[in-house]
Amino acid sequence: MPSFVLASASPARRRLLQMAGIEPIVCPSDFDESQIQLTDPSVLVRTLAQGKVNAIASQFTGALILGCDSVLALAGEIHGKPKDTAEAIDRWQKMRGQIGDLYTGHTLIDQRQNKLLVRCQVTRVYFAEVSDRQIEAYVATGEPLHCAGSFALEGRGSLFIEKIEGCHSNVIGLSLPLLRHMLTDLGYEVTDFWKL
Repeated sequence: MPSFVLASASPARRRLLQMAGIEPIVCPSDFDESQIQLTDPSVLVRTLAQGKVNAIASQFTGALILGCDSVLALAGEIHGKPKDTAEAIDRWQKMRGQIGDLYTGHTLIDQRQNKLLVRCQVTRVYFAEVSDRQIEAYVATGEPLHCAGSFALEGRGSLFIEKIEGCHSNVIGLSLPLLRHMLTDLGYEVTDFWKL
């Protein structure tokens, strides 16, 4: 089986893969996301995911390389990671009581077969009506500063999410069901990558 490489520094994405039995080789891409300016969130995340994979592909031979990128679309605006605490607080004040769509782009390169798959998964997120005090306390933890949409579903942010519609793991940064489908499309069984 080919090596499974994750082109991401995200500990959440690595943990998702590990929970699913896949121990990836982690190789952060250091891809400059600021150079990509697109207004369609689906196109944006797919382009960014592909950019991450392309940035590290030359370092490997015969590997499967996965790149992902997530953004939150809310009221016509696209949000990645907040740049500072003030932006995170402002964003939460806009998000509370609202519904957003979390987009995650997935790119999978199979170097053995010289094949490339690019997909997007969308999950709807319902934000709680939280107080200013709760927002400030949450942002003070630092957790929202590392997440697209300024919240971590697998952390304290889960307290402020009323419900989601769609893929749960997608909100954390990687849709495991979509990954399974992508591997199947390339002729693999996801179980082949389990580390026993």
